[in-house]
This record gives sequence, C-alpha cells and structure tokens, in this order.
Amino acid sequence: MISFSQVTKRYPGGHEALSGVNLAIEKGELVFLTGHSGAGKSTLLKLIAAIERPTSGVVSVSGQNVGRLPQRAIPYLRRNIGLIFQDHKLLFDRNVIENVVLPLDIAGFDHRESLKRARAVIDKVGLLKREKANPVSLSGGEQQRLCIARALVSRPALLLADEPTGNLDAGYAADIMTMFRDFHQVGTTLVIATHDDRAIMALGGRTLQLDHGKIGEVAA
Repeated sequence: MISFSQVTKRYPGGHEALSGVNLAIEKGELVFLTGHSGAGKSTLLKLIAAIERPTSGVVSVSGQNVGRLPQRAIPYLRRNIGLIFQDHKLLFDRNVIENVVLPLDIAGFDHRESLKRARAVIDKVGLLKREKANPVSLSGGEQQRLCIARALVSRPALLLADEPTGNLDAGYAADIMTMFRDFHQVGTTLVIATHDDRAIMALGGRTLQLDHGKIGEVAA
C-alpha cells in the first residue's frame, strides 16, 4: 500500500525533516506516528499525499511513485485519500454542508445522495445543527470536526490524519476515534500522527516513532 525507500526530505535552508527513511505500511493497517514536535510526522504524511516531494528516495502509494507524479495526476491520487491536517484548508465561501459535499460532487455522485451522505457524517461529528453555518463562525474544535467530516464522507481507502484530536475535548475525541475504528474495521488504511496516548491505547495498531527525521518501531 505505502512504502518509503531511503527517503530524505530537505527544506530550503538545509533543514532535514526526514533522513533515509525506510517504511512499509500494508493495505488495511492502522499505524500511529509519534515523536516530538518537529520530528517529521507532518512531512511524512504530506509526502504520502504528494503535498510535498522527497528530496531523494522513493515514496510509493498503491504501486505509484508519488514523488514523480505529474501535477495533473495528483487529484486522481487524492480521490482515494482522506486528508486531515492541522491547517484545515476549509472553503470559507461555502457553508458547512457545502464543504463536506464538495468531494462527492467532484467525484460525480448524484447530488441528492451526496447530501444524504454528507448529513450523516456531519451528524456523526456533532455539527448537524450548524450545517448552514459558515466555517469562519465555527470554533477551532468545530472546524477540526468539519475537516474530519469532509475527509471521511467519501469513505476513502486511505486516511491520513495529523493530530486529528488536538483541538477536541475528551468526549468528541473519543467519538472521532470510534469513527476511525469503524473505518479501519471495514478495511480502510489509517496513518495517524498523534501525541494522544489514549487514542493509541484505544485503537491499538502499530506505533512508529520519529526522532529528528529518523524512524523506529515502538515495541507493543
């Protein structure tokens, strides 16, 4: 499903976010990424989604070398990936439900079916009463839940989440992790960067630790 072969990512100015990373994640796996702030967790997720390109080495997703994909092919790659990042990239000229429906409309779903699925996932994250609200009027935690709803509505084969419960209170965090577990149980591959030990304990899976751009596996 996902493999890294001697992957290094160096940013302008010389900062090396990842250094010689080798990694394999199988289809249907649940993997947590842990490590200190600046360890390279966000960079690793962005390389999988082709938001960033490796400086050297090969990042492969479902047999595709995503570091070499032409720009026009990247939207097709991301149709099967749910993305939850700390900069939510919400559309502030659209309301809550329009933000969630958009990925389904782009994928060509019937609009009535899209609305039905969008309302179901909005309800799951506790925002149904705010479906007509503009994202700018939502709190940070509500914007995070909207981002999660948008990522999950298309039922992606792969979900990448960067600190998905970081802005949520304990109750909503537990609800989101339950949703993640449900997706994992039907075969979705999950890669989650988190500092939340409760989430790791609740969901199990495999834990990888990043330390200054180097990766190692945490013993169960």
